Amino acid sequence: MQKTTWSVLLAALFALSGALSGCHAQESKPTTVTSAPTSSIATPAEGQTGAPLVTGLPDFTRLVDFVAPAVVNIRVSETVQTQSIPDMRNHPICQIWPDVPICNVKPSAPNANAPTERLSGEGSGFITSSDGYILTNYHVVNGASTLTVILPDKREFKAKVIGSDERSDVAVIKIDATGLPFLKMANSDKLRVGEWVMAVGSPFGLKNTITAGVVSAINRDTGDYMSFIQTDAAVNPGNSGGPLVNVYGEVIGINSQILSPSGAFSGVALAIPINDVLKVAEQLRTNGKVEHGRIGVGIAPVTEENMSSLGLTKAQGVVITQVESNSPAAQAGIQTGDVVTRVNNVAIESVSDFARSVGQAKPSTQLQLEVWRDKRSLNLDVTVGQAK
Repeated sequence: MQKTTWSVLLAALFALSGALSGCHAQESKPTTVTSAPTSSIATPAEGQTGAPLVTGLPDFTRLVDFVAPAVVNIRVSETVQTQSIPDMRNHPICQIWPDVPICNVKPSAPNANAPTERLSGEGSGFITSSDGYILTNYHVVNGASTLTVILPDKREFKAKVIGSDERSDVAVIKIDATGLPFLKMANSDKLRVGEWVMAVGSPFGLKNTITAGVVSAINRDTGDYMSFIQTDAAVNPGNSGGPLVNVYGEVIGINSQILSPSGAFSGVALAIPINDVLKVAEQLRTNGKVEHGRIGVGIAPVTEENMSSLGLTKAQGVVITQVESNSPAAQAGIQTGDVVTRVNNVAIESVSDFARSVGQAKPSTQLQLEVWRDKRSLNLDVTVGQAK
C-alpha cells in the first residue's frame, strides 16, 4: 500500500513538471494576434497621449513673501452713546412691587466722560502706494468713527477715509506713513477661468491668512451694480477688502462677498474686478466721492422665455420697462419696450452690464445706445444725467 502511494505521488509530480515545462515552452514561442475590429470611439488609454495639460501644483511661498507685507488688518470702532438710567420709582410695576431692585436704582443722566467707542468689526485692505493709500470695501469702513490699520509688522496707524462709494462697495483710506510696501494691479479684463489665485486677509480676525484656489467664473452677475470674479479660494467674514492676486503677485480683485447659506465659506467667493475698482478709486482720491450717471429708465433682462416675443433670436440685452418723463432717456427718444443690445458698441449681456455702463459714465457725457425696436436696430445718443 505504501509503495503504491509513493508511485502515485511520483507520477503526479512528473505530470506537473511536464505541464510546467509545456507552459514555458509555449511562452517562448511567438503568438499570432488577430486584430480586433476598429472603433470610432476612443478608449481612455487612447486619449492619454502627449504631455499632460496640467502638471504639479504651484508653490505659493514666494508669492506670500511678496504679497503679504502689503496686506493690512482694519479695525473699526464706532461711537456709542452712553445710556441714562431712568427713574423707575413711578413706574406701575414699582408701585405694586417697590422692593424690586430696579425700582431702587438711582436715576442718572448720560456720563459725558464715559468711553463712547467700541470695536464694531474688522476687515482687510491692501496698500497701493508707498505713502499709505489703502483700498478696501465700503462696507468695511461704513459707519466707523475710528479706523485703526495694523500692518504685518504690528505697527498701528489711525486711518482717515479719503472717500467711499456704497454702490460699488469701494473705499479709499490713508495712513500717515512712508516707505511702505505696496501691490501692483493686474488687468482683470484678461483674467481667464482656471487661473490660480491667492487671497490674503484677516478672516475672523486671524491676520495675514493665506488661502488659494482658482478662478471659477468671470463676469458673474448677481443682480448687483458690479459683476464679480468667482473663486473657490476660501474667503470668510474679515477677508472683505483684502486682495485676490494672480501668480505674479498682482491684484486682480477685492474680496467682497461670499454666497453661503450659513454665513461661512461654502466654496463660492466673489471679488470685484480691479479694473472696475480703479475707476471708482480714481474719483475717490480726486473728489472724495463718485458721480454716478443715470438716464432715467427701468430695465429687465432679456431671457429665453421673452426673447421670441421681443423679436430676438438670442437672450442678450435689457428691456426698457419704464421711461421717466423729462429724463435723459425720454429726451433721447427711448421708449418702453425697446431692447438695448449695446452701449458705446459694447455688448450688453446682463442687467449689471447696462447698470454699470450707465453708472460709470460721467454726467453730461454722451452714450450711444444700440436699440432693437419693431424688428430693426436704431442708434440713439443719450446725454447722461447725474444720479442723486
